[in-house]
Formats: sequence, structure tokens, C-alpha cells
Amino acid sequence: MKTELHIHTRYSHDSLLCLNLLAVMCKIKKIDCIAICDHNTILGGLKAKKILSRYGIQVIVGEEIFTDSGEIIGLFLKRNIPAGLTANKTVSEIRSQSGLVYIPHPYDRKRHRTVLNLEVLKEIANQIDFIEIHNGRNISLEFSLKQIEIAKKYTNSKKTIRVCGSDAHIFFEIGRNFLISDNYNPDCADDFKEKMKSAKIYSVPCCRFGHKITRLVRVIKLILEGNINELYRIVKRKCS
Repeated sequence: MKTELHIHTRYSHDSLLCLNLLAVMCKIKKIDCIAICDHNTILGGLKAKKILSRYGIQVIVGEEIFTDSGEIIGLFLKRNIPAGLTANKTVSEIRSQSGLVYIPHPYDRKRHRTVLNLEVLKEIANQIDFIEIHNGRNISLEFSLKQIEIAKKYTNSKKTIRVCGSDAHIFFEIGRNFLISDNYNPDCADDFKEKMKSAKIYSVPCCRFGHKITRLVRVIKLILEGNINELYRIVKRKCS
């Protein structure tokens, strides 16, 4: 079974990926199941589950949640988890839905504001089901090596499964980073986790052009929303 984890759609603030195009790309790349993990919302995952099922593509509903210490992903969610909670509270919210806890990009020098604080990672280590040892948007091999190092240092391989995350925001990023495993029930978190233990990771270096498009998309969305204050903060940060 071919699975791609950590995908963003137009329901994220930095993506314009529509669900129909996502379905087309999944069919072209022969992907059986994807995990939609939009920023601070499960709406994209819920809608994708309905639409992509028509094409025989399974969807795991997830959310990439911005905690007060960095990002944590919840998989197999049924309702939104608000941003800004502590990491421990976010993990509790995920568990209350019988969801799985997934740590994205545990190291990224370019996106350090979104990386979960290492001391916090250490605190919740026993609650982590998955951790990325490669993220599809790592702009350097160094980032993947650091992610592997962090996974080894802060998590127990018997409790926490090491995976690659696509982190796709653009259509051409789909199908580049994925896992191959035995068949599992995409609606059963326990079965999914069990099959991921022996899954094989297939990963490739980052397509840097995707980062440029994402930055442009974010600016366009801020303009359309009339969010001038946030746009000002971004421009000021880039110029400083």
C-alpha cells in the first residue's frame, strides 16, 4: 500500500492545492492513501475524504496544530483542535479523539518558528506515535540528518515510528515522498500504526521552487483577506 503523509490543501493559509487536482495527482502517482494535515483545521481532510473516495483514494483526516511551543500533527481526528494550546494540552486533545500524535520536521533551520521545542519534545516523548526523519521540504540533507539524530536521541524506536512526511503544498510535490506497507484499514488508527512499523520509506531531495510558490501564495491570500497587519509583519521580518 502506497501512503503519503502530511499533505496541505487550499484550506491551509499557504497552499492553493484544490482537492480535484490532488485526486488527479494521486491517481497518476498511484497513491492509495494520504493524510491531509492542513494548518489548524481539519476541514480540508473532511472534504477530501468525501471527494477522493470516489476515485478509490483513502484519506486520513489530520491537522497540523501550532502549539505555544511549535507544531504537532494529530491524525485520525474528528474535530478541530485550536491553535495556541500547550503541547501537552494539544496531545491530550488528540488522544481524547483516539487520534495519533505525529511530530513534523523536528529540525529545520529555515522554519525554526514552527519546529517543536526540543525540551517540550522530550517531555511528551512517551506520547509520540510518529516522528519525521525526512520532510519533503528539507532544503538540505543536513536537515534530514538532524531529524534522524533527534528521533534517535529523544524518542524510543519501539514506541515511536519514524516516517517521512511529504509536506506537499503544490501539486508537483505530490508523489515524491511516501511509504510502502502492507494493506491496512485507513479508518483504524491502531491498524495503520501497526502496518507503519514495517513500512519502507521512499524519499527524494526538496524541490526548492515549491518554497517560492508557497511564499507567494501566502502573500496573495493575505492581500485577498485584507490582512495588512500580518502582511506588514512578514515584509518587515524579511527586510530586517
